[in-house]
Amino acid sequence: MEYDVIQGDIAAQSADALVNAAGTSLRMGSGVAGALRRGAGEEINEDAMEKGPVDLGAVAVTGAHDHDAEYVIHAAAMPHYGDGEATASSIRAATRNALEKADELDCQSLVIPALGCGVAGFDLTDGAAIIGEEIVDYEPDTLEDVRFIAYSDEEFDAIRAATGNDE
Repeated sequence: MEYDVIQGDIAAQSADALVNAAGTSLRMGSGVAGALRRGAGEEINEDAMEKGPVDLGAVAVTGAHDHDAEYVIHAAAMPHYGDGEATASSIRAATRNALEKADELDCQSLVIPALGCGVAGFDLTDGAAIIGEEIVDYEPDTLEDVRFIAYSDEEFDAIRAATGNDE
């Protein structure tokens, strides 16, 4: 499965599923979660929290509310306990579980951010490489269009370089 690195606001994307960079409590705070919450309203946060807490690396699904998507897959790459920082294994598991959940939901398109690399404190270059590896190694049933999204110019350049997707 091929994928593209794109730049923009995840809340403005059109896809079958959007992936939220979540913590284990599934409370939607800042960063990607904040953008998705602002775009969908407080109901998405309430829906997400009703499904939590989840284990580190696990996912939960809510409707997308006002987003141009069917689902939001909340991927818990960050713990809401201890130091609150993501790890390579939590990013890998959250990415893999998000891809698998999208397939289970018969999604053809998915937009995924740099899980664990914002407020969760994991190095963007290393995290992007892990996410890129998981996407490339994944053998989808229904997924055809995966977009790895960056918000800022700096994030976009770092993800493209880390994944070798810099043409």
